[in-house]
Amino acid sequence: MRTPIFALLSLLSGPSLAQTPPGFTPEVAAHLDVIYGSKAVSPPGIELAKSDVQKQPTIGTSDTVLNGTYLFVMIDLDVPASFTNPSAGPRRTNLHAMITGFQSDGTKTDGGVNVLSSSATGPVRYLGPAPPAETPPHPHRYVQLLFPTPESGFSVSQADVGQSLGFDIHAFIKKKNLDAPVRANYFNVTG
Repeated sequence: MRTPIFALLSLLSGPSLAQTPPGFTPEVAAHLDVIYGSKAVSPPGIELAKSDVQKQPTIGTSDTVLNGTYLFVMIDLDVPASFTNPSAGPRRTNLHAMITGFQSDGTKTDGGVNVLSSSATGPVRYLGPAPPAETPPHPHRYVQLLFPTPESGFSVSQADVGQSLGFDIHAFIKKKNLDAPVRANYFNVTG
């Protein structure tokens, strides 16, 4: 019996190099450097304390300088359906940041990250993670995505975003006709 070539290739390629949580779409393979003060989100999926992530991070790339203009998005994937009874019902998403206009600013961090910066603060200003304490403890996954945008004429309003609680990234991508994200990362915070 012959093994299909795609099965053989998947065995040879080893584990996935996704920078997004297992099962999350859109899956992104390229790493977005995310740095909170002196703490880098590396490897993807590390646990950080609430106190570490209250201020907007520095973002960038350590492997190349990105040219172009980008949209930064951060989503909590694990908001309880009920804060009084977290185990009741499915978990929802919450939009923690959506900031336009990120571009390479020509600087590097001490660790060699090519910094992307923006003078914008929205349409959704950065909101630091603050998941509630749960019994048993439940880590919240915070996904950061970087989308390419046209250098001129692209804008996002609060109306485009809709509600932050229950934010649907796929509907937003379709509504704004965005290409797939080019970089991603994620971390966990437990309440």
